[in-house]
Amino acid sequence: MKKKWQLWIGGKWREAKTYEPLYNPHTEEEIAQIGQAEPEDAVEAVVEAHAAFQKFRHYPAHARAKILARVATIMEERGEECAMIMATEAAKSIRNAREEVSRTVQTYRFAAEAAKSNYGTQIPMDAAEGGEKRFGFTVRSPIGVVTAITPFNFPFNLVAHKVGPAIAAGNSIVLKPAEQTPLSSLFLAEVFKEAGLPDGVLNIIPGKGDVLSEVLTTHPHVKKVTFTGSVEVGHIIQQQAGFRKLTLELGSNSPFIIDEGVDIDKVIDRSVQGAFSYNGQICISIQRIYVHKSLYEQFLARFVTRTNQLVIGSPFDEKTNITAVINKKSLERIKSWIDEAVQEGAKIECGGKVEGNVLTPTVLTNVNRESKVFRFEIFGPVVCIFPFDTLDNAIKDANDSRYGLNSGIITPSLERAFYASERLETGGVIVNDIPTFRIDNMPYGGWKDSGVGREGVKYAMDEMMEQKFISFKIGDE
Repeated sequence: MKKKWQLWIGGKWREAKTYEPLYNPHTEEEIAQIGQAEPEDAVEAVVEAHAAFQKFRHYPAHARAKILARVATIMEERGEECAMIMATEAAKSIRNAREEVSRTVQTYRFAAEAAKSNYGTQIPMDAAEGGEKRFGFTVRSPIGVVTAITPFNFPFNLVAHKVGPAIAAGNSIVLKPAEQTPLSSLFLAEVFKEAGLPDGVLNIIPGKGDVLSEVLTTHPHVKKVTFTGSVEVGHIIQQQAGFRKLTLELGSNSPFIIDEGVDIDKVIDRSVQGAFSYNGQICISIQRIYVHKSLYEQFLARFVTRTNQLVIGSPFDEKTNITAVINKKSLERIKSWIDEAVQEGAKIECGGKVEGNVLTPTVLTNVNRESKVFRFEIFGPVVCIFPFDTLDNAIKDANDSRYGLNSGIITPSLERAFYASERLETGGVIVNDIPTFRIDNMPYGGWKDSGVGREGVKYAMDEMMEQKFISFKIGDE
């Protein structure tokens, strides 16, 4: 990988006015110099995208599908290179990074398939009085320039969930990657170029969100904004974007209910994975576990034992489970939340220590419901475990949140599974598995402060298009 990265605008590398160093979160060594886009660069990117859209909107579906399929193939062939980029800039363990590359390849393949599946609907006009001798149908058309602002935690796959559907629909796109992980996005510039994407359809402008967001959300050519990040920034984007189409995925503090009668041996490993995979820096990481009182002590003891077995180390070590969190600011915030929770009565069952840039995986019990570790998204290797008496109490506690992205329940009772699924206030309910489960063709998005709109390739593509109704009058009468 080269050490100096410019801006990708109009199918060419463009010099930036300023560059900033990018550091490896685990070693703190400088790994690259990243061009920082200014508002005028963002305007240029949007203008280039708008010009490219005028031609690309007429590209046949099969041509768009071939480009996306070629992208998937190139990424698959260069998979180890992609994984190394993530391990370097995001401190993602190499095993997790390889898993993400595989998912990213699949996401672009789903996008290729979706490009060829853009169906409208026939409307039965004669179902209404006065509708006789009329033929009605809907078509869906690309919306125009899509701007995408992406997070650090899945720097290839969450970018694919925005770029893939946009291109499948026939749109152009301006991508602002996370400040912590720009290399994964910049890598895509030449991948899409090699795959045959016309110049200007994909533009990539690293930089500060507060510097670029106004252009990316208010420029007249921008027709759709898709953002994954914090609630606070999401609210700002919503105000700036006005009547533009919006997809906002704003995080969670996912609850997981373990009902009575469950075989604990079968859920421990999966629960630990859901809580601590990629250091808990996953939007649907398990943050709150509710265990029936008949299983609580047994579950807690085994969960703590398994957590203590997680391997802390270099992201490049095949055995590593836990690495450095994304930066020192995040590390300090998470540690302060743990300390505050303890002051408010919580007990640290394991972890809670800072070792270099790593926070040891932390299990908390007796957590006050007003503590930040309960109320807000931790986005770190911390999980809170609670006992419950009745399923209704567990559901009530799970719903006591500003968020509503994914929830999970494991139960041997089909009736109780349906009962909980109906009452849990989240965009997704995962039954008999952890709420961290996601595949890339399912609808994904939240209720409440977890955002608006849905991702998952087909669903994202739908939201990146406009629907038009067309009616033909047949005959003179």
